[in-house]
Amino acid sequence: MDEKFLITGASGCIGSWVLYHLQREGAAFVASDLRKDLARPRLLMEDDALDAIAWIELDVTDGAAVRAAVEDHGITHIVHLAGLQVPFVKANPPLGAAVNVTGTTNIFEAARHCGVSGLSYASSMAVFGPATAYPPGRIADDAPRLPDTLYGVTKMANEDMARIYWQEWEVGSVGLRPGVVYGVGRDQGISSDTARALLAVAAGAPFHIRFDGPVALQHASDVARMFIGCARAGHRGAAACNLRNDVVEVADFVDMVLRQEPGAQITYERGTPLPVAADYDDAALRGVLGEVPHIPLERAIETDIAQFRALLARGLLQPESS
Repeated sequence: MDEKFLITGASGCIGSWVLYHLQREGAAFVASDLRKDLARPRLLMEDDALDAIAWIELDVTDGAAVRAAVEDHGITHIVHLAGLQVPFVKANPPLGAAVNVTGTTNIFEAARHCGVSGLSYASSMAVFGPATAYPPGRIADDAPRLPDTLYGVTKMANEDMARIYWQEWEVGSVGLRPGVVYGVGRDQGISSDTARALLAVAAGAPFHIRFDGPVALQHASDVARMFIGCARAGHRGAAACNLRNDVVEVADFVDMVLRQEPGAQITYERGTPLPVAADYDDAALRGVLGEVPHIPLERAIETDIAQFRALLARGLLQPESS
C-alpha cells in the first residue's frame, strides 16, 4: 500500500517543517489547517514547492469533515499538530477543549474507521508539573502527570484517550511532548524567545530573553522528523514520549551565540526560570525510533542565523527586537 500523509496544523512552525521534510523526500501528503496560511511554510520552501502542495481547509472539531478528508484522500498516516496553546485555552476554555480534545478524538475516530496505519500527535511537557514536584534527575516518560494549566489538562486527556483507543480498538499512536522548540518559523509564546533571539542577531538588533535557568531545546526540524518517523513506526500501543535533545542553561545558550557572533546584543532575565522542568528522559522515544534526530546545538545556532539573514535579505521577515 502506498503511503499518504495528512498533516493537521500544517501552517504552524512544526507543521511547516513537516511539510518541508516530506516535500524534500518526495512523499505523498495533504496539508490541512483551519485556513490556508503560507507565511511560515514560505520561510522554508520556494513558491514552486508550495504550489505543488495539496491543501485543504479542515476544522478538526468537525468529525464528519475529518473522516471525509481521510477517506477521500486515501490517507494512510497522520501527523496531528492542530491545537490551541496555553494562552488561547485559558482565554476560551470551551474552545480549547473543543479543538484540543474533541479535535484529537475526531482524528482517532478517523484513524480507527479508515484503517490508518500510523498516527503521531502533539502532546506537551505541560502534562507534567513544576520541577519541584519531582525528585532530582531526569523525569521519566511515565512520571506522574500533574498539569497546572487547562492546556496541560487537555493534553493529558489526549494521552489517556490514545491509551483507550489502543485498548478498545488497537489504534496505535505516538504522542510527542516537545519542550522549548526553536528554529525558523517559531514565533509565538514566551518560549519562542530563543528562536526570536537568533532572528534578532541576524538582523543586528538587541534582544532580551525573558527567562533564564535550564531549558530543554529541540530544533523544529528535528521535531518534525520525529513526528514523521513516529507516524511511520507502526507502533503497537499508545506511547507518550518526552523529547530531550539539548538540556542547557539559558546563560550557556547565550554564550554559544556570543562565541559565534561577538557583536550580538543578547541578554536574558536573571532569576526567572520557566515554570516547567527541563530535564526529561527520552527512553520511550528511543524505543519507538531507535535513533532520535538531533542537530547539535552550536551547529543549529550557526545554521539558523544564516537562514534568518537570508530571509531578512529577501524581505520575508522583519528585524526582531524585544
